[in-house]
Amino acid sequence: MKAIVCGKLFDSVKGSMQRDRILFVEDQLIAGNESYSQSKIPSDVEIIDFNDSTVIPGLIDCHDHLASFGYDIAGRWGLVESQSQRYMRIASVLRQTLETGYTTVRDAGGLPAGIRDAITENLIPGPRMLVSINIISPTGGIGEHLSSSGHQSPLLGDPAIPSGVANGPIEMRTKVREMVRSGADVIKFASTGGASSRSGLEPTDMLITRSEIDALVEESHNLGKKVMCHALGGPGLTESIEAGVNSIEHGTFLHKFPESLDLMAKNSIFFTPTFSVYRHHAEKGTPHGKRRAQEMALDHKKSLMAAINSGVKVAAGTDAGGWLHGNNAEELTALVEAGMTPSQALQSGTITAAECIGLDGELGSLSPGKIADLVVLNKDPLQSIESLEFGKSVSLVMKSGLII
Repeated sequence: MKAIVCGKLFDSVKGSMQRDRILFVEDQLIAGNESYSQSKIPSDVEIIDFNDSTVIPGLIDCHDHLASFGYDIAGRWGLVESQSQRYMRIASVLRQTLETGYTTVRDAGGLPAGIRDAITENLIPGPRMLVSINIISPTGGIGEHLSSSGHQSPLLGDPAIPSGVANGPIEMRTKVREMVRSGADVIKFASTGGASSRSGLEPTDMLITRSEIDALVEESHNLGKKVMCHALGGPGLTESIEAGVNSIEHGTFLHKFPESLDLMAKNSIFFTPTFSVYRHHAEKGTPHGKRRAQEMALDHKKSLMAAINSGVKVAAGTDAGGWLHGNNAEELTALVEAGMTPSQALQSGTITAAECIGLDGELGSLSPGKIADLVVLNKDPLQSIESLEFGKSVSLVMKSGLII
């Protein structure tokens, strides 16, 4: 057993910082969380003293793309390097992500289940992974890999990643089953366009039909899988919420639909706003991507505050993998800049994120019985949330009771 002395400890359930605590870690679990002054430490326990540091739960990113390295066609089609080299690049990113304090990541498309399994088997270091395999959408949607001239990708890519294109309710059910067969932990689909979607497919455009959404959601839930929905605005957003998805990803124009926000709060549908990716789109995206991201910025902030005021739970997710890896905490900074308190932002990346991905019984807080995922910091993130970026303040990472 280990006894970790904490000068400060973030209680993610209460959203407050506690002082002079001691954590007992036995095997992979938190065995105790007590006041240091009142705790009796057995003589045979290994003491790790972080009396001058801050300890927080392991951070969680609910929406990333760890296998993505750019938005250019050559890169997305796998034309610039061999598949084996690409997997080594992914492995490097996984290590980097873990070392910055992110012990769990939900990948929103592009990562095969074998990468997750390699981490589980300790073949490579990385965060605990949940994978969606590929994004599902109809022909013409964001799950279709086309060049701007209309050419289909000449490569099939990894055979462990099925195509995401499906049309009609029956094909939607079939596609869900294909993703699950390929190892999907969660089903990801798109009901609208986005900032990076092709010219002509705008963020509020809806290609998928309600009957297709209903079939996809029902089949996913029948198979015990949560559904994460890429939706920015318009009927694609509102009808996905009505169909009972488990989380809305992006939700840029949510503030325009108060009834949908009420429905999200009532049915525990999470909101993952992904501010980070829109920062990058606005600075480095395509001409139409820059325009969209810049035009949506104010609506995005309004939607965050409307969600909070409506009682919708907000989970942190970057979606920034196509632009940048290793700075998942950028999202926590962005959430604070958009109106959250540092405590709320840190909760969104810990306990609320764990609830969003369905692992709140195991992760998200440093409560007895939870998995021992924790991060030791040399700065208090409630005083300086940006100190988490790039792991600048990280002194130690523990995942499943093991020091990384």
